[in-house]
This record gives sequence, structure tokens and C-alpha cells, in this order.
Amino acid sequence: MSISEAGGTVVIGLGNPLMADDGVGIAALERLRAAGAPPDVELVDGGTWGMNLLPIIESAGRVLLMDAIDAGGAPGTLHVLERAQIPRYLATKISPHQVDLRDVLALAELRGNLPEQTVAVGLQPQRVEMSCGLSDAVETRLDDLVAVVTQRLAVWASADA
Repeated sequence: MSISEAGGTVVIGLGNPLMADDGVGIAALERLRAAGAPPDVELVDGGTWGMNLLPIIESAGRVLLMDAIDAGGAPGTLHVLERAQIPRYLATKISPHQVDLRDVLALAELRGNLPEQTVAVGLQPQRVEMSCGLSDAVETRLDDLVAVVTQRLAVWASADA
């Protein structure tokens, strides 16, 4: 049984590393994994999984999402969005394959299964285009993103103690 199936904490790295700064969630996940995440935290490479993330999110007790967050700030700006601030909606699609995280979160909420403790942490992208590697503005802030995630995980762990 995975931690998410047991109602634990799940950290999901999101994005596409072939689209420059869109891959920041995956890069942050790898740094978090290398630093050694707490044993009671499940790390998930969510990439561009779309609706396949629904059972992971719905079965978790807490969800922390790491992603590129375009909030109109300067490139590399760190954003922390609490549950109520995270955009979620079901919208008309051009294709049935066009599903993104907002749809997954909206469906989990509609079904009453979006964890109360859901947060998104990310960096303002500079470039989202076909290109491998993060921009300098995002790369230089990657450790800050991981530090904020680590701090949130510590707060959650102390609440459980």
C-alpha cells in the first residue's frame, strides 16, 4: 500500500521537461528526492499525467504540488498557492485528450475528495517553449522552491506529532 492510499502526504512534481521552464516541478522533485524526503512522504513524478493523477490526489491526506505557476510575476518569482487560491474548473475542451491539472482538481473537489490541505508551490516561468533545460531565472530559484516545500512538509509533520 502506498502512502497516498493510506491517506498520507503526497508531493507531486508536475510539468514537461521538454518545454523549458514548464519542467520546474520535475526538476524540484528530483532535488527533493536527492536531499532525502521524509519517509512518510510519497514523491510522485506527475509529469503530464492529467486524469491519471485523480486517484493519487483523492486518496491522499495532504497534497503538495510543485509546478511552473504563471501568475504574471517576474521570471523566477516563487509562488505559494493555498487550496482556495489554486485554479480549478471543468472547461470545454478541443480534444478529449486535453485534460490539465485544473480539471483533475475540479473533479476531486466535485467528488468531495480534494484534501483540505492542498498547496501548490512553484516558480514563475520565463520560457515555456520546446527546449530542454530551465532558464537561468528559474534554475537559480530551484533551491528556494525546494526549501519552501521542505518547510511545509516539516510543518505538516509537526502537526501530526
